[in-house]
Amino acid sequence: MTQLSMNMRKPLTFVFILAFSVGFGQAVMTVNDAIAIALKQNYDILISRTSADINAANSTAGNAGMLPNISVGASDIFAHNNVATDLSSGTRITSSDAHSNTFAADVALNWTLFDGGKMFVTRKKLNEIRELGEIQFKDKMSQTLYGVILAYYEVVRQKQQLASLNEVIRYNKERVNILQASFNAGLVPKTDLLQSQVDLNVYLENAIVQETVILDSKRTLNQWLCRDADSLYEVVDSIDLSYIPDKNELNKILYTQNTQVLGSQKQVDVNNLAIRELSAQRYPWLSLSTGYYALFNDNSASTVLKSRSYGPQVGGSLSFPIFYGGNINRQVKVARLQEQGARYNLESTKTAVNTQLQNSLSDYHHAMQLLDLERSNTLLARENLTISMHRLRLGQTTALEVRQAEESYIQSLTRFIQFAYTAKVAETKLKQLVATL
Repeated sequence: MTQLSMNMRKPLTFVFILAFSVGFGQAVMTVNDAIAIALKQNYDILISRTSADINAANSTAGNAGMLPNISVGASDIFAHNNVATDLSSGTRITSSDAHSNTFAADVALNWTLFDGGKMFVTRKKLNEIRELGEIQFKDKMSQTLYGVILAYYEVVRQKQQLASLNEVIRYNKERVNILQASFNAGLVPKTDLLQSQVDLNVYLENAIVQETVILDSKRTLNQWLCRDADSLYEVVDSIDLSYIPDKNELNKILYTQNTQVLGSQKQVDVNNLAIRELSAQRYPWLSLSTGYYALFNDNSASTVLKSRSYGPQVGGSLSFPIFYGGNINRQVKVARLQEQGARYNLESTKTAVNTQLQNSLSDYHHAMQLLDLERSNTLLARENLTISMHRLRLGQTTALEVRQAEESYIQSLTRFIQFAYTAKVAETKLKQLVATL
């Protein structure tokens, strides 16, 4: 298991051993296991995948209007009527039992041959929307994995905090035992013993509260993984900080890999094509219609008892847009404004992600510096506490000095754990910004 630092000294390894593990015997879930579960089960990822698939399904030549429409139709109408017909010759035709049957069938093809190039622009726009959907899916996946990783290491952080509390509780119990023996021997006042027992109880209370915090943080992680809130598992007991960011490389690839920047750029492209698509409405439209038609008519009360007609038909239509109430110009103007807004959003996104990158680099660098300093402080505080406990056994110091040493030690451990977590948050953010999670 990788430790907080390759150079971390062995005396600190005890910090990450849970003396009172609430999940004893439970399977250990690594951060990679959590990521795999999230990729399979997280609803935000599944919803985003569905949206991307919808965009892909819409990206067809037929949806762009490039393909013909072919239809087959048939109808059959039968009528039974009383008929009275006066002809121009003066003859009157009457029938109380007239019947007629009209049957029609056709196969028709309608095809827009030219629409000002709109269909080609629309096809390209649909492809761009499909690609935008994929970028948005990757962005949602990146955001989700960022949340999963932080939630996972939050559980690790809280477990480490419990481990440090348990370590100090061990020292407190030892202090109570020493003072109890000293009080029995008449060497210390009872107030020192009582204060040590109060201190021990406070730390025991803190440990119980900390176990509740751990359970809450586990439920939060389960929510990210879309599992039952009380699903049982354990996590690793250390935070891997082996990542070494390359500032120059990160700055170089930021705008070419960041999903938010890529999505904003793709939106500009989509809006640009929308302008061309709307502008194409100013050009004439040419369409072709053809098919095969058949009509059969039987009418017992008509001068024409039966008629038959069938055969191919071909036609075409040409339309010139003259004036549509200024709507085409209005639509193009609105599309241009939307494209301009998309460009502004692109530049704003670039500024935002660059700021996030620089902040995360600083956060990581400073957290690692503080972690190195606090590692030394923790070793010193532990040694000071060990010496104070030894002096208390020999009656060479007071309980107050030991209590102060305990407080100093637990505070140093808390800072150490927090700096490690802060570094991991910054590292995760850096990887999210360049889409390498």
